[in-house]
Amino acid sequence: MFVFKPLYKKAMPVMFSLLMKTLSVNYLFCLFFSRSVRVEEIDGLKLVKRLAENMEEMFRKKAEAMKVGRLVEAAEEAHLQHEEDPNLQYEYFNAVLINEQDEDGNSVELGGEFILQPNDHFNNLSVNLSLSVVQVPTNMYNKDSAIVNGVYWSEALNKVFVDNFERDPSLIWQYFGSAKGFFRQYPGIKWTPDEHGVIAFDCRNRKWYIQAATSPKDVVILVDVSGSMKGLRLTIAKQTVSSILDTLGDDDFFNIIAYNEELRYVEPCLNGTLVQADVTNKDHFREHLDKLFAKGIGMLDRALTEAFELLSDFNQTGRGSVCSQAIMLVTDGAVDTYDAVFAKYNWPDRKVRIFPYLIGRESAFADNLKWMACANKGYFTQISTLADVQENVMEYLHVLSRPKVIDQEHDVVWTEAYIDSTVSNKNKGILLGVVGTDVPVSELLKTIPKYKLGIHGYAFAITNNGYILTHPDLRPLYEEGKKRRKPNYSSVDLSEVEWEDKDDELRNAMVNRKTGIFSMEVKKTVDKGKRVLVLHNDYYYTDIKGTPFSLGVALSRGHGKYFFRGSVTVEEGLHDLEHPDVALADEWTYCNTDEHPEHRYLSQIEAIKLYLSGEQPHLKCDKELIQEVLFDAVVTAPIEAYWTSLALNKSENSDKGVEIAYLGTRTGLSRINLFVVPDQLNFLTAEDKEGVFNADHFPLWYKRAAEQVPGTFIYSLPFNTGEGKLFILPIYLTIYLSVIQAQRDGRTMLVPCDTEYPAFISERTIKETTGNIACVCVCMNVLLNLAAHNESLKCERLKLQKHRRRPDTCHPFHPETNPDNDHLKNRSLLLLELYYYIVILFRMDSAI
Repeated sequence: MFVFKPLYKKAMPVMFSLLMKTLSVNYLFCLFFSRSVRVEEIDGLKLVKRLAENMEEMFRKKAEAMKVGRLVEAAEEAHLQHEEDPNLQYEYFNAVLINEQDEDGNSVELGGEFILQPNDHFNNLSVNLSLSVVQVPTNMYNKDSAIVNGVYWSEALNKVFVDNFERDPSLIWQYFGSAKGFFRQYPGIKWTPDEHGVIAFDCRNRKWYIQAATSPKDVVILVDVSGSMKGLRLTIAKQTVSSILDTLGDDDFFNIIAYNEELRYVEPCLNGTLVQADVTNKDHFREHLDKLFAKGIGMLDRALTEAFELLSDFNQTGRGSVCSQAIMLVTDGAVDTYDAVFAKYNWPDRKVRIFPYLIGRESAFADNLKWMACANKGYFTQISTLADVQENVMEYLHVLSRPKVIDQEHDVVWTEAYIDSTVSNKNKGILLGVVGTDVPVSELLKTIPKYKLGIHGYAFAITNNGYILTHPDLRPLYEEGKKRRKPNYSSVDLSEVEWEDKDDELRNAMVNRKTGIFSMEVKKTVDKGKRVLVLHNDYYYTDIKGTPFSLGVALSRGHGKYFFRGSVTVEEGLHDLEHPDVALADEWTYCNTDEHPEHRYLSQIEAIKLYLSGEQPHLKCDKELIQEVLFDAVVTAPIEAYWTSLALNKSENSDKGVEIAYLGTRTGLSRINLFVVPDQLNFLTAEDKEGVFNADHFPLWYKRAAEQVPGTFIYSLPFNTGEGKLFILPIYLTIYLSVIQAQRDGRTMLVPCDTEYPAFISERTIKETTGNIACVCVCMNVLLNLAAHNESLKCERLKLQKHRRRPDTCHPFHPETNPDNDHLKNRSLLLLELYYYIVILFRMDSAI
């Protein structure tokens, strides 16, 4: 990067001369190599299929690691060997209380000294790699007999957690979520309350737990708003409905009907239909719950009839879950058993389960509601206070999990942000819990060869609902570097980022797990949304087998479809790769140094040397990428000699203001030469992530320069320049591979006629400013009275359901289910199914 003096126009000819000399050096060297280089067109379909296979293998290995690591078996065995002791006293490390002291300086009960050390693998949080900790929901007594017994036998998981991490150091959090409510997490970490002084976490309320425990479901919630529900009862009823909504996920569908002597859909726009239980829809219905008020007489028979007919009609459309169905009844009583309604709509198959929630302390009508539950394979619960709501609402999940237990299916359940797998076993008990491990999205990105995708190319994956699993334009946080997550960050639809796909052709093809090609012109932002590039992308897509995910690859026709290849000897490649001005992309994986302990402290260049020496047969590297980066090291080596000559003649060129020059290649190799001491340099700092090679993008200067005509300059003016401040004017010279068509023997072929490597000599101009240089945006707010129109649009949005694909497995009901067992305290005759899951979690999120 060259720095101009205030009279920068006089320096322009000198600077241009320097750049042309650089161009000449690279051009002559390219001619020298012309006989050993070639241009290849990337086969997008072949590439996306290979990437899908790599991801499939990664998912499979993570799942196998849980089995090989005996985590599931260890939990089952420990539980079987344990005998419940109602008087058991056991001190454990409570995640909230560890290292807490009382007024006398003594450790509090369930606290104790717990060694914690910062670890960069866990987001630099302070953790204990030898022990796990236990979190108990705030609304539960942390020394309850059921909790203490569960914590006691689950201590056996500590050793397995540690062994798993030693086997696979890429693992992050491992944990066990118990059906009793406690949550065991490894490595151990201290939990702290939020700004309100509370910890609202309950593992059984998390999406991964619920979707692992139950099949997709269609749910109608009936809320009694008769006169007897006034006051506290209606408040408890609303909270109960809200808690039920918490247990529904994106594969579920629902609606809420309030009833007295009349029926009222909580959202009138959605009469006679169900909607997907995504975050937006659930929040919308919560807002409407506040508008409910109690009056009149409750006509439950009419409400039940409406619910049964709604479920039947919606099921026939094929737009719902087409799996489990349930009616949630929130009321303070029922004067009848309404067996005539059930006989007409639900018997003898009883495919629709009934879950009554009796609101209030009175139990005069409890028997009728209990009968309804038992006669329809449901579960009865009484909720007397607001504190009872959450724990009692969760009970229905145990009932819905039983068909999976009886079927003994080893199916895999996936959620948007998590991957859940289930394993069943013929043991005694009911749902024991869920064990699992997190897999950061960065693990997915490591399977993607960025150098194959090109400057503007990228890979992305979506779920069966069309939601993004990973995409470079997914921004889950409100502010960069902060931990304020957007409410629906895990349910962003592909159409929201690939918005040029107006007819959802690409999205729907991927949801349907097809393999194919799609092309369109797109506008992509760079420089944090400040600049726009117009590109023509070719999209290649296929499914990731064994998962509900589909993978897509976008290649820019300008700089993604053609690849410049060459060959050099290992000796000359390593010689030039080890030059001090050479660096490799930090976040790119040339060699996998995480798999074996002896490789974890190697730099990528050190790992490449070991790999090429053949001394480390267990070191896995990308052979093709290494060959290409060695070629890049050799072909760009002459630029170092040129820069060195400039530095040696610095006194002669002092008025030219040379500060730094840098060059980058498609394989993530960069060469940087300083003409000043590092303390004077303030460009391309560690904080400037847009200016360096990243796991999901090329540097900003690389992207912008590559879009220009070869030999032209890019002047980059900074934004938000104020009065009296200096501003930077980097100039990027584009020197890249020009591909021409040549006729040879009657055939059209691609041949290289210039050097591929954009280079990227940045020059900085310092100019004294006497005024403000800033962009002025004029915003006009036009207020129109469009309330009725907006309501119509909102209704259409609610009714609109984008195309989605249902999960592959379904366990709606089982004829062998015995409703008489639903209320037994001793459930030893029921089968146990222990679920485990693998979670894909955004790495920037907290552990909790």
